[in-house]
Amino acid sequence: MNDEIKNGTIKEIEGKPCIYFDGYWVRHYQLHSNTLADKKQMIDQLTRRVFHNVEPGINTPGYRVEEIKSIYEKETCPAKKRVKGAMLAGSFLNRGRDILNAIVELEEAGVKIETNNELFDECGKCFMEALELGKNIKLVNGIDGVNELWGEPFRVFSLPIEDFFQSRYIKIAQTMAEIDLVTDKLITVIEHSSDFSAIKEKLIELGTASKLACETLRNDPTIFEIWPRYVVAKEAFEEYAIDISQVKGTKERLKYMEGYELIKDGGLLLTVLSSLRVPIPKSVKIYIKKCDEYLICPSNESTC
Repeated sequence: MNDEIKNGTIKEIEGKPCIYFDGYWVRHYQLHSNTLADKKQMIDQLTRRVFHNVEPGINTPGYRVEEIKSIYEKETCPAKKRVKGAMLAGSFLNRGRDILNAIVELEEAGVKIETNNELFDECGKCFMEALELGKNIKLVNGIDGVNELWGEPFRVFSLPIEDFFQSRYIKIAQTMAEIDLVTDKLITVIEHSSDFSAIKEKLIELGTASKLACETLRNDPTIFEIWPRYVVAKEAFEEYAIDISQVKGTKERLKYMEGYELIKDGGLLLTVLSSLRVPIPKSVKIYIKKCDEYLICPSNESTC
C-alpha cells in the first residue's frame, strides 16, 4: 500500500481547507471565477506587494514610460543605468496595470473588448517589458528572489487564475520549507549557548506564525486572527533580541555577539520570507553557512 500523499491533494485539516505540495499542507482557496475583473484585482494586490518589497524610488507612474525610457537609453554609467532600468520597469508595470484597469472599466460599462484588441496587445507588451527590465531591480535588504516576485503580475495576466494559484501553492510550500530550515538551524545556534535559551520559544512561535501569514491572502477573513498573531510574535522576538544585545560581562564576548547577530539576522530572514511568499535559496544558503561556521568554532574563539 502506497501511503505517499500526491501533490495537489486537497483536504480539510482542523477546519482549514488545504492543498498538499512537497511535504506541506498549504491553505487552499476555492476559485469561483476567472474574469478579467478578478485578474485586475489580483494584479493590483500583487503590484502593491512587489513595490513594498523592492528598493525605493522605482514606483514610476505609467504615463512617464516614454520619458524615463529615453533617459534610460541615453545613460552610459552602468550603475545609474541599472537604477534607471529599475525605474523604467516600474513604469511599464504601472502602465500595464493602468491599461488593464481601463479595459475592465469599459467592460463594466458594457463595452466588450476582444482579446485581440490592440489595448490587450499593448497591455501584454507592457507587462513583458516590465518582466524583462526586472533584472535591474533589487529587493530590500539585498535579498534574492526578485525574479519570482516581480514576475507574478505578468503570470496572472498571461495564465488562467487557477494555473497561477497552482504555481503559487508550490512557491508557498517552498517558502515554508525555507522558514523551517532557518528556524531549525537557528534553534541549534540558540541551544549552543545557555545565554540565548529564553528566546527559543519566541523563535518557534515566529516560525509558525510566519508560515501562517505566508499562506494567507490579505482578503481572507482569517487574516484578522493570523496577522495579529504574526505581528505579536515578530515584535516579541525582536524585543528580546534587543534585550540580549545589552548583556554585559560575558567571558566570551566576541562569540556571544556572533550568536546574537545570527539570531537577529535569522529573525529578519523569517519576516522577509513571510512577506515575499517566494523562496530565496541564495540568502538562506548563505545564512545556513554562517550558522554552521559559528557552530564548529571553539566557544572561546570568534573565528576559525
